[in-house]
Amino acid sequence: PLKQTTILNAGSIKFWAEDDRPREKLQLKGKAALSNAELIAILLGSGSTSQSALDLAKDILAACNNDLDKLGKFQIQDFTAFKGVGPAKAINLISALELGRRKKASESKKIPQIKSSKDIFELLSPSFEDLQHEEFHVVYLNRANKVIDIQKISSGGISGTVVDIRMLCKPALLMYASGVILSHNHPSGNLKPSHQDQQLTKKVKEALLLFDIQLLDHLIITDKAYFSFADEGIL
Repeated sequence: PLKQTTILNAGSIKFWAEDDRPREKLQLKGKAALSNAELIAILLGSGSTSQSALDLAKDILAACNNDLDKLGKFQIQDFTAFKGVGPAKAINLISALELGRRKKASESKKIPQIKSSKDIFELLSPSFEDLQHEEFHVVYLNRANKVIDIQKISSGGISGTVVDIRMLCKPALLMYASGVILSHNHPSGNLKPSHQDQQLTKKVKEALLLFDIQLLDHLIITDKAYFSFADEGIL
């Protein structure tokens, strides 16, 4: 029987000029010289029979409007919907995106002192990034407004989470905190505080005052913005 031969695709990355191949380009010019698509192409390693890894990477980026925040929300099934991406490649991509998120979170923890609502947002936003459900986090501070600790108090569903005020106050007492900052995310992207958000803030403020602890702010956080109760004068 005649042997079947594989016809090499002239558009394959291996036939490109060395400067244009993502891996070689990174070695020659450094990581900053690569586009997002080229970095993703390296993680993919290969494309499909009909397109190169770079073209596949461009298709993946186009599906999230070239928004890396949206890409970070992709699950395995979202990636494997693309021809040429199996579970192994999907896991590579998810792992790389998670490392990037953790790096951002690690850098934000270097903020030594809270001076504004923007400081709080930069400190906490990486923890809420890419979440599809609501979580409630609390920042505990000393008299100099330096962060003592950050704790997740509760985790809930898409539209809400239950907060036990006793569980929130207990760490503040144990840490001898002087100030507390509340925060939770709205996966919907809506920054407007609900009636429940306002009632909870009021109850927490009153509870903390019994122990001479000040509620400094409550932030509602989305992927790219935040709402500060203190800034809006409704604390």
